[in-house]
Amino acid sequence: MSVIPPSLNRDLRFYLSGPAPCPYLPAQIERKLFTRLSGDAAADKEINAALCRAGFRRSHDIVYRPACSACNACIPVRVPVRLLHLSRSQKRTAARNRDLVLTRIAPEPTDELSDLFFAYQRTRHGDSDMARMTRDDFDAMLREGQADTHLYLLRDEAGALKGCMIADSVGDGLSALYSFFDPEEPKRSLGTQLILSLVDAAQERALPFVYLGYWIAQSRKMAYKSHFRPLQYLGPHGWDWLETEA
Repeated sequence: MSVIPPSLNRDLRFYLSGPAPCPYLPAQIERKLFTRLSGDAAADKEINAALCRAGFRRSHDIVYRPACSACNACIPVRVPVRLLHLSRSQKRTAARNRDLVLTRIAPEPTDELSDLFFAYQRTRHGDSDMARMTRDDFDAMLREGQADTHLYLLRDEAGALKGCMIADSVGDGLSALYSFFDPEEPKRSLGTQLILSLVDAAQERALPFVYLGYWIAQSRKMAYKSHFRPLQYLGPHGWDWLETEA
């Protein structure tokens, strides 16, 4: 059965990307199944939400899912927000960041946001493709393919921007697309705090899930997602509980 409502899938086309080196696992080759959003805000919101529940992710106006013939390491995961049990480390992170205030705004680029983004990239991911992005690339990341998208910002008591999460509203939850934060505040664990703040935002709106994209157990960059427990994963028979060690 199609995951796309019949009223929307008439003109939707899926494509398979060419092979490329996997950015997460050495010696692996990735391919992606993808489609493009249309630019129609109402249709794109519904399509993006349906595909998110089917394990797809959005980047700009592309909605994709891995389709690698020799590897199935990328596992879609989501947090059931009302059941989230904070670890001692996560409780300490939340306590350490009680001074931060979360706000939600439209995804419009500003100098303040771009300065934080590029400082984060230079410090944390200097060898990545994203570190080579230009200001125009950053602006496009925020503006292209919006599907009920917002920026969730963390500011301290003085109003200084400490972190940003880009997230889509997908009907039954919030889909965390990308986060960046102040690299000069490592003790705050701002990456974790942004996810905890998004969980709080979902709870306030009575949304049951926060979608975290792909968990890759063998990748240090992606393995952290299993620290949010309990966690659900999308398998061949639908969403189920992911059993991992804490």
